[in-house]
Amino acid sequence: MRVVITGATGNVGTSLLQALSDEPAIQEIVAVARRAPRRSYPRTRFVAADVARDPLAPIFAGADAVVHLAWLIQPGRDESVTRAVNLTGSERVFRAVAEARVRSLVYASSVGAYSAGPKDRAVDESWPTGGISSSFYSRHKSTAERLLDRLEQEHPQLRVVRMRPGLIFKREAATEIRRLFAGPLVPGALVRPALIPIVPAHPRLRFQAVHSLDVGEAYRLAIISDARGAFNLAADPPLGPPELASVLRARPVRMPSALIRGAAALTYALRLQPTEPGWVDMGLGVPLMACARARAELGWIPRRSARDALADLISGLAAGADLDTPPLARSTSGPARVREFMTGVGGRP
Repeated sequence: MRVVITGATGNVGTSLLQALSDEPAIQEIVAVARRAPRRSYPRTRFVAADVARDPLAPIFAGADAVVHLAWLIQPGRDESVTRAVNLTGSERVFRAVAEARVRSLVYASSVGAYSAGPKDRAVDESWPTGGISSSFYSRHKSTAERLLDRLEQEHPQLRVVRMRPGLIFKREAATEIRRLFAGPLVPGALVRPALIPIVPAHPRLRFQAVHSLDVGEAYRLAIISDARGAFNLAADPPLGPPELASVLRARPVRMPSALIRGAAALTYALRLQPTEPGWVDMGLGVPLMACARARAELGWIPRRSARDALADLISGLAAGADLDTPPLARSTSGPARVREFMTGVGGRP
């Protein structure tokens, strides 16, 4: 098989390249990214391209499968930039897949595509994907699902797989995650157990996480299978205030949702951090997901618990861990994080 991966140098992309490194069914991997990394991967050829601008059908020609991971989380302050990649870019990828007559498309959706739902039970993949309207990330994920609906209607012979993971963590993604969600003003060394005194406690502050390497394995299984449709991806247990307090050795303190959102809105408005308050709405709004379908149809069983994935990230944040690809590397932030400051808190380095 020949596989093309867009966004191959990010958190999930590097995990997928690792998962495919020993897969005998794969003869060639074409890794597409705006900037090629210094590191190499087995049977992998890097191609520099921007999904929002560059011709894609010639890159996809002859591919058996395209995995579309390219996505922007920042700059949250300029939705025209994120929309150009997330929606215009995704639509260009989908059209190029059809034009190149690729047989399979595996797309990185998210729990963020789901409409508001329960936190006391898990929902399957049939839950509506209307998104959370106050979150640009959720709106984009929901709209991309509609683009895929149209693609499947127009090209029924195309096998489309939609992966809907929870939060995706690994140690090597710590620098990127800190950059995207905490910004340049937060010292990574302070993000460690016993140094964070409290965690907010709210009945809807429950979310799901999964280790990036387990997500990479799920994508590998999707590529080599005949499965199609949507698959929820998350590890047990769901993480709420008790689990967060245990991992961080902190004390849960009950807080109303208005206070949690207000704190996010104020610090965002003051440019102290880049996470716009819609992320709080999404975290409190989206449902817990049932992952039985991925286990039954893909044979996917996460090897690491959600607590282990979170602990791996926290240890990486404390150590300033990274990986030598442009999205994940510390050098992307520049000395003293100067590039982050130059692009603005929440800019695109």
